[in-house]
Amino acid sequence: MSSLLVDNIGELVTNVPAAGGDGPLGLRRGVALLVEAGRVVWIGPARYAPAADRRIDAEGGAVLPGFVDSHAHLVFAGDRAAEFAARMAGEPYTGGGIRTTVGATRAASDDDLRDTVHRLRDEAMRQGTTTMEIKSGYGLTVADEARSLRIAAEVTAETTFLGAHVVPAEYAGRPDDYVGLVCGPMLTAAAPYARWVDVFCERGAFDADHTRAILTVGQAAGLGLRLHANQLGPGPGVRLGVELGAASVDHCTHLSDADVDALAGSATTTDPTVATLLPGAEFSTRSPYPDARRLLDAGVTVALATDCNPGSSYTSSMPFCVALAVREMRMTPAEAVWAATAGGARALRRTDVGALRPGVRADLMILDAPSHLHLAYRPGVPLVRQVLHNGVPQCRL
Repeated sequence: MSSLLVDNIGELVTNVPAAGGDGPLGLRRGVALLVEAGRVVWIGPARYAPAADRRIDAEGGAVLPGFVDSHAHLVFAGDRAAEFAARMAGEPYTGGGIRTTVGATRAASDDDLRDTVHRLRDEAMRQGTTTMEIKSGYGLTVADEARSLRIAAEVTAETTFLGAHVVPAEYAGRPDDYVGLVCGPMLTAAAPYARWVDVFCERGAFDADHTRAILTVGQAAGLGLRLHANQLGPGPGVRLGVELGAASVDHCTHLSDADVDALAGSATTTDPTVATLLPGAEFSTRSPYPDARRLLDAGVTVALATDCNPGSSYTSSMPFCVALAVREMRMTPAEAVWAATAGGARALRRTDVGALRPGVRADLMILDAPSHLHLAYRPGVPLVRQVLHNGVPQCRL
């Protein structure tokens, strides 16, 4: 069995404080890490490192768990750069541009969609993302939703059925009929390729009754629950997600005290509902950022994700989102890094990623910097020098 030793590590972020590391990130120094069969099998003082078949010299750089991006929309066609320019000129974001992407996606070939998914997945990997959730939601027909998820499943196990993204034009004025399609033939076709079901519970999309119906039917089909909630304004989404036991409610920009209390109460349970914050969306729509400090101080479990999509957050960069979270959302660098790694893992209810300890998947990144602090300290700089996914080196930049 081939083994790989990573040594000369400047700082190791383990996210395991109980294992002797410092602070919430479980920082360790003067250590090395051994990988076998795609798993971390040993972490300890570098001077006691066992022999290995291969060695990677971290050159004094920080080593972190791979980012876990728990919210992304990579299956699409077309371009909405003009819409972005219009927003930068003052037009508000309403979510209406989703239908533009739906038209382009329906017209695209499987190979066109596949090329986009692989391009963006590779782009994210080069920036340290080793686990990525991918949603459907730009097909909105039975066949297009199923093919979107089938293509997404080629690159990730974390696939999400988002047939309830918006009501498509052909169902305008007939949302009940469309929800019936989503809950029936569309779910049946999509479920074999999906792990999760999601709903855009917002004004102009789906109300609480429709959201409850879709999530309930999806759960009965064996899918886990996720939810777009409280992005465009106050609404019932967050509390509904907590009530139904959703793994994550995402966006969480406009929250009442009752919303925060519900999330905080969930955080004390075995399977909390995570508040996944998506600062790339606020950056790209010139909208107010979520108040991460309010959530963290209340004890809510927080994750960060990119929301990578062609309209409202066309970024695959988790380092960029970490920097935004620190600068705009009052998170400390340690809180933001934890949210982008361990927090994302919790949002996907995964225990094998988001941390570095014996037994977990050997997903990690090596920075061209001595500390995790540099991810926020040096925004926009390509600091990820090397990525290991399942113990296999992916790139060296």
